[in-house]
Amino acid sequence: MKLVVVLMMSALPLSCYAGSGCQRLEDMIDSTIDSSVTEDQYIEGLEEFIPGDTTAQLLVEFRQCFLDQSNRTLSNVQVLMVMWVSSYLPLKHW
Repeated sequence: MKLVVVLMMSALPLSCYAGSGCQRLEDMIDSTIDSSVTEDQYIEGLEEFIPGDTTAQLLVEFRQCFLDQSNRTLSNVQVLMVMWVSSYLPLKHW
């Protein structure tokens, strides 16, 4: 699961700043932990980063791992990801 997170993060362009550093990343995190987003909507939102059906299925399973958590945990994940990206982006340019 950690490898999937790393691969998803590396596939996103890390060149935008503000808030977490990237609105696209925030949208991806939001759709990953939002149970009202359907699987089709989730995959459609990540379509440009998905090379094939196997990856799409793995992303659906990956997302389900998050959706099985409590709302408090999901909220903490969202905050953690924003903090992680915010601290990582400035270091990327050294």
